[in-house]
Amino acid sequence: MSAQAGMATRAQPVALRFPAIESDWVYAGLLGAALAWVAVKANGGLRIDDTTVVEIVVDLAVGVVAALAVLVVPATRRMLPGTTAAAFFALFVITTAVSTVWSVVPDQSWIEANRLVTYLAVFVIGMCFVRLAPHRWTVVLGGITVACVAVSAWALMHKVFPAWLEPDEIYARLREPFGYWNAVGLMAALGVPGCLWLGARRAGHAAFNALAYPATGLLLVVVLLAYSRGALLALAVGCAFWFGFVPLRLRGFAVLATGAVGAILVIAWAFGQGALSDDKVPLSLRDQAGHQLGILVFFMAVALLAAGLAVSFWASHRSPSTLFRRRAGLAILVVLALVPVAAAGGLATSQRGLGGSISHAWDTLTNPDAKLPSNDPSRLTAVGSVRARYWNDAFKIGSDHPWFGVGAGGYDTARLHYRNDDLEVAHAHGYVVQTLADRGLIGLALSFAALVALALAVSQATGLHRGGAELRTTPERVGLLTLTTVVIVFGVHSFVDWTWFVPGVAFPALLAGGWLAGRGALGLPPRIPTRMLARARDGLDDRVRLTAAVGAIGLAACAAWAAWQPQRSIDAGDQALAAITANPPQIAKARELVRNAHQRDPVAVDPYFDQSVIETKAGNLPGARTALERAVRLQPANPSTWLALANFQLTELHNPTAAKKTLAAALYLDPRSFDGIQLLIAINRQLSGAPAS
Repeated sequence: MSAQAGMATRAQPVALRFPAIESDWVYAGLLGAALAWVAVKANGGLRIDDTTVVEIVVDLAVGVVAALAVLVVPATRRMLPGTTAAAFFALFVITTAVSTVWSVVPDQSWIEANRLVTYLAVFVIGMCFVRLAPHRWTVVLGGITVACVAVSAWALMHKVFPAWLEPDEIYARLREPFGYWNAVGLMAALGVPGCLWLGARRAGHAAFNALAYPATGLLLVVVLLAYSRGALLALAVGCAFWFGFVPLRLRGFAVLATGAVGAILVIAWAFGQGALSDDKVPLSLRDQAGHQLGILVFFMAVALLAAGLAVSFWASHRSPSTLFRRRAGLAILVVLALVPVAAAGGLATSQRGLGGSISHAWDTLTNPDAKLPSNDPSRLTAVGSVRARYWNDAFKIGSDHPWFGVGAGGYDTARLHYRNDDLEVAHAHGYVVQTLADRGLIGLALSFAALVALALAVSQATGLHRGGAELRTTPERVGLLTLTTVVIVFGVHSFVDWTWFVPGVAFPALLAGGWLAGRGALGLPPRIPTRMLARARDGLDDRVRLTAAVGAIGLAACAAWAAWQPQRSIDAGDQALAAITANPPQIAKARELVRNAHQRDPVAVDPYFDQSVIETKAGNLPGARTALERAVRLQPANPSTWLALANFQLTELHNPTAAKKTLAAALYLDPRSFDGIQLLIAINRQLSGAPAS
């Protein structure tokens, strides 16, 4: 049955036969494979070489898709749906790129701008897809679900076969393929709404829909094995939205409850095994326990599939009455509403009482000096978090740089001046606080405007803006509400963590958001000519359209080129260092390569550091000093540039007086720098005439 088929008024008997794969699911599988490749290739978004490849591919892809949309989609005088949201998103990207001018680390701002350009590209791809194939929403939703299940299964494989995939792992928490456990938990959480839709939909073959049951169990197991409280919170909010607005509560509850039972049984066993829940366990024990976990997960999947088949075929042969469905749906909502009430009752009967428990939890959550939870399953019920420290520093940075911030990607460098700990952290672990520190109130205002515009577009696409007038159970509306749930889960988690930085989890939400933004009002489905090739030929004959299509491809090529330059600079720097360390040293070649590195990324300090090494090796100490001084002038708010110059003045120029003066700037910017303090000790020893230890 097509995903666009009308809703059946009475359940029809379904023959026991192997279901044919729906055509949309073939495309969904391809989309899911692409999203899974992004997740595995880009990793946690910290390895610039891998993220550059993803950015180039996506930027070029959006150019082709946008050009096709310009040529094929009929012209209209009305503003296309989602244009406002995309415009504010683009303004935010432009602000990020411009922040390179005042950034404390302009090279990082360039990298962040490239990342956001790619994010905007994914959003635009979603908007183009909905114009090119408005009835293929199942491809987008199915592709996201397939990707989440596939990546989660791959993450679980690292736990099942550690000797093969992760022999050197010391942590019990799942963190591959992202290198970050909360990203693993979020990826699994993003797949749950799609499973609810798949298992609850009335379209499709019952046997195929039953796959939602084992998939849900697998996703929940991964969320819990990642010990991700943020993912559980985001999933809870997303499920509350889905059950509140999707009128398939009974079917959806059967999927979620059955999958949760299977997952809880597996997790109860896994958390009782020290080889699976403790850190720094010998590989032999981890491997043995991992194999047992794999067997248990396999039997869980088989049992859940059997349960799903039973429920699906029972519902196909004997559909509950309308009155029963309404009462059951109301009961589910009541049960969900009673969950916070039960939690409040438990707190009220505790030793501290309700008020004392809430006060203690709030203090633990917001106190930067509060005791942190241990890195074991008990953290799932703990309140404390190190985020209070990161957020506190972000607010301090935002207070000192209120309007424009310290530049995109500058939080980790600027935080060094404010921190009261020795933790090295790259992000503020929260989109709002990170944006406040990096791009100030201007960045927050643009982000909020884009969010409001997207919310308005989503409310029109899902029919929520019309209240009861649009609350009919149609396949597309259920799918659009499920896509909205994916965006909500991602948004909630991004508020409390930095997983929006990870392309693998950001792309599904951006693609869903782009589709929803470009969908338009639910009652007015977008239409395109059925003869797409004929329309494309007409577009090629239209000079305005042809120019716009060529311009889209040109912009995409420029974005891909800009994304490539930082990596090209790094490659040239690595080649320069290899040339200078060759036997014999190739000084001329090294100098040429380091000049290329600087030309490719003129706001980076690494080429100056490399040039200093090359000139020192060549015996040109004045040239080496000049390179480091240029690095300081380029990034005067970066303590690493001052520290490198001070170290050079002490070790190569043997000028401890000048080194101490330079080091003062580095220690002002990073008072707790271990390397800086060690260098200060060495300088003072030379000034006092004491022998070096």
